Amino acid sequence: MLDANMQQQLGTYLANLREPIELVATLGDDANSAKTRELLEEIAALDNKVSASFDGTASRAPSFLIRRATDHDASVTFAGLPMGHEFTSLVLALLWAGGHPPKVEEDVLEQIRGLDGDFDFEMYFSLSCHNCPDVVQALTLMSINNPRVNATLIEGGAYQDEVENRDVMAVPATYLNGESFTNGKISVEEILAKLDTDADAKAAEKLDAKEPYDVLVIGSGPAGTSAAIYTARKGFRTGMAAERFGGQVADTIGIENFPSVPYTEGPKMVAQLEQHVGDYDIDAMNLQRAEKLVPSAQRGGMHEVQMANGASLKARSLILTTGARWRQLGVPGENTYKNKGVAYCPHCDGPLFKGKHVAVIGGGNSGVEAAIDLANIVGQVTLVEFDTALCADEVLQAKLRSMKNVDIITNAQTTEVTGDGTKVNGLVYQDRASGEEKTIDLQGVFIQIGLVPNTEWLQGSGIELSQHGEIMIDQRGATNLTGVFAAGDVTTVPYKQIVVAMGEGSKAALSAFDYIIRNAPVDEVTQAELADA
Repeated sequence: MLDANMQQQLGTYLANLREPIELVATLGDDANSAKTRELLEEIAALDNKVSASFDGTASRAPSFLIRRATDHDASVTFAGLPMGHEFTSLVLALLWAGGHPPKVEEDVLEQIRGLDGDFDFEMYFSLSCHNCPDVVQALTLMSINNPRVNATLIEGGAYQDEVENRDVMAVPATYLNGESFTNGKISVEEILAKLDTDADAKAAEKLDAKEPYDVLVIGSGPAGTSAAIYTARKGFRTGMAAERFGGQVADTIGIENFPSVPYTEGPKMVAQLEQHVGDYDIDAMNLQRAEKLVPSAQRGGMHEVQMANGASLKARSLILTTGARWRQLGVPGENTYKNKGVAYCPHCDGPLFKGKHVAVIGGGNSGVEAAIDLANIVGQVTLVEFDTALCADEVLQAKLRSMKNVDIITNAQTTEVTGDGTKVNGLVYQDRASGEEKTIDLQGVFIQIGLVPNTEWLQGSGIELSQHGEIMIDQRGATNLTGVFAAGDVTTVPYKQIVVAMGEGSKAALSAFDYIIRNAPVDEVTQAELADA
């Protein structure tokens, strides 16, 4: 199962085990069970602190339990093989069960240990899902650190009948005590917030106690992280508050147009950004959603950002980098069948539609790339484009047209997503040339029609927005409000690209620096200039 390089790496990791661990497998006579046995035997052979047995009595076969030999409650269960994107999750499960400390804040661990109740989680993942490892690792951490939390992590491809019986059509899909708990990516802090009713109050109290910042960045994608790094390097007290670190980059797979980096993936880039931010004295506040901006009434005064949990943060200057989100079609059936056939991430959810007929809505680069990827997994792909022609790069169009299981429909307006009450069964569109309404029988719809700026929270703040809801900025990244700057996909800057967002974030930070220097008392100017020198 593991090549020589992976065995060497895993052996190095297992040397960090502090406690012996046991791998207890429940197997059948199928091929996946044989692979599971092979994998566990290979792992056990790498370190004398690891033992493997094959006498488990779990309800799913193949599955295996990872547990601490001296404390069987410190355990987690995998059903199916955690390879692909989940191999890192497997390694972490082995290490944590073996007493190796996780790289998690101590207050998070204390919150896990203090959960009051019995929590039985089941979570479905696919091996190609880049959002799934975060959820797998969050539940693993909780299961190992609280005896009243049990987690079974299920590879959907190995349990296709179970996936279909439960109508799981999007991953990650998490169940708690037999009931649907959440769909999509979720961090351990977010899970704890849903389980711990006092979590918001605790977080709000902690935020309210913070002193005002010189610069407060709202958002932590490429623009936000670049801005925070630049202002921190200037010696300014910098805070960065965001609902999710990394923003949309975390949902991106292949990145091939970032200069000097021929290829990387979104989650890897996000991890590197997080590490870079950690190299500076930046107060990074994750899982914090901004709800209202109260701008300073006077030049040089404090701006206030009110958070969804009731806390308030203050700063002399603000940099807004809240990014954008996937645009919805806004047609009947879309929300009804979200995660029940309507999806937005072909990499995550594509494997759940193996052999089926799906549609991709959108003929730009994102839509055509999605259709190409899906064509290698599903039975049939129909791409539906509103315009009279596709607008994706020619190289992508040529690749798409070369695929035999792809149909392309242009000049078509999608008007409805249909279903049988539990899942998608079709798509209705209008031929814009003839006006004729047509129906396609299918099982999935992937929507790839662009982005919407995250600016709803700015309504009533006095900040000027474009007709598309983007923050209006000048060539320096300044908004119409004194001391408030903005950068990235949330603004009117053209070309929504990672490299553009990083440059814009840096520019907004330099503009904020210039603003504070020009409006600061003389002694503060001197200190900042010395720090910059």
